[in-house]
Amino acid sequence: MDAALVKEALGSLLTHLNLSFDSIELADGEGFTRIDIRSSAASRIIGWHGETLNSIQHLLKAIVRTKEQSEKSPFLVLDIDGYRRDQEEKVCKAAERKADFVRRTGNRVALPPMSPYFRRIVHLYIANTPALQDLTTVSTGEGEYRQIVLQLKEKRAGQEQGEELSPVLADAEDNGLENLDI
Repeated sequence: MDAALVKEALGSLLTHLNLSFDSIELADGEGFTRIDIRSSAASRIIGWHGETLNSIQHLLKAIVRTKEQSEKSPFLVLDIDGYRRDQEEKVCKAAERKADFVRRTGNRVALPPMSPYFRRIVHLYIANTPALQDLTTVSTGEGEYRQIVLQLKEKRAGQEQGEELSPVLADAEDNGLENLDI
């Protein structure tokens, strides 16, 4: 992907939307490109629960795909002043807390429903974190109710295959995942 094209397209898009920014930086991740925007008006670019940021990201992907005449959209993650990274960390911390529960009880547990992006973050985090190698993840459900189920890789003696999941919606703890934005 052409970094100059991405910077120019995003800069032009932000300017047309009258959203001020200080800089745009690109960094390659594992199979995606992270775009960090610095701005004194970050909250305007983020919007309500990240809706503006998500919309800009969607438009940017379409613009880059069209200009590069690509068959599929590039995997771009738009972040502003670390907003998206903070959300990624929250999701990983929540998965760690649930992992402790799974280990203590042997029961499977479901995380709150989340977007494909955040499910991918959790799947990769569990798979690539050495301290969590005794666990595995699967996605269940459909649409906006799709969620990750965390479970032990090896079943304990006496554990049934169809054991109930711990309820996620009745979870009284404030896990900070109510407003994930992707």
